[in-house]
Amino acid sequence: MLFKKKIGIVGLDIGSRSIKIAEVEEKKKGYFLKKFGMIDISPGVIEDGAIRKPEEAADAIRQLFSVYRIKEKNVTISIGGYSIIVKTINVQAMDEAQLQEKIHFEAEQYIPFDIKDVNLDFQIFGETENNPNQMSVLLVAAKKEMINDYVNLVQMSGLNPCVVDVDAFALQNIYEINYETEGENVALIDIGANKTTLNILKGNVSVFMRDVSLGCQQINNKIITMSRCSVEEAEKLYHSEQIRNASKDIIEIVESVITDWSTEIRRALDFFYSTYPDDNIKKIVLSGGGANIKKFRELLADEAAAEVEIINPFKNFSVDDGFDSSYIERIAPQSAICMGLAIRKMNDK
Repeated sequence: MLFKKKIGIVGLDIGSRSIKIAEVEEKKKGYFLKKFGMIDISPGVIEDGAIRKPEEAADAIRQLFSVYRIKEKNVTISIGGYSIIVKTINVQAMDEAQLQEKIHFEAEQYIPFDIKDVNLDFQIFGETENNPNQMSVLLVAAKKEMINDYVNLVQMSGLNPCVVDVDAFALQNIYEINYETEGENVALIDIGANKTTLNILKGNVSVFMRDVSLGCQQINNKIITMSRCSVEEAEKLYHSEQIRNASKDIIEIVESVITDWSTEIRRALDFFYSTYPDDNIKKIVLSGGGANIKKFRELLADEAAAEVEIINPFKNFSVDDGFDSSYIERIAPQSAICMGLAIRKMNDK
């Protein structure tokens, strides 16, 4: 799926709680992490994927590049949320050039937006299992307005946006670099501040993707309202072992929200099982800030009857000597999408 990376592109993950940057080099012995950094942004700068305060976001990006002394200007970014539609469809068998001409017509019945308002892309998977006259195609549609907003933000920051990816694809790419995928069904779930991304894989093929408006900010908001503390103080209460000493009210808030998360994830898994009744998902791999919540991992394992683990996006990477191993371990869950962007190539579509 991924081939030798050309020199001169870095991954830029623009989230609603933080912005991350990763610079990776592919060597003969494998991937090498040169630089990685992140910076927090204020609430309201980016909400539900929409850039509300582009000047503040651009300042944060410029500061990030300056602090970590990254000179490269070419970047890969990603988008997600309700402005993105990713769907596997079946169409009449044809070559790629023919499908390129007909993709707008084929896509109209699946896209809940005006077809004029979206950019379309696709990947042909091959013949369908039961009908050789049809082929399976992965269709991706993204609202032009959202793409333009992110491209403009990157350019405002003094950078050159070379690739616009989708969050779920970035997650899949970094997983495939670090883990065996052959013959395995796995659910990749990234729980960020305001959005959860689900990507269910059969081997190395994505068969189900969905973004839902669930995330750690739900917990933060409830704790802040009750305790009148900062976001950082709220996160410490449930992202660490300190939750054992937290008040009953704090524990109830966390348990209520993570129960909702588990229920939503279970619905997605049930949809998969309804489509593939003979398959089992035995492993769930978590990323994002929500992956650090131990109680959530335990609850999800019971709810889904599956092994639950935290992703290590640096597993098959060698790292610069300047990195502290404890720092790498601590940032691993939040780094998955950014690392997936950093391994893209300049000529990727």
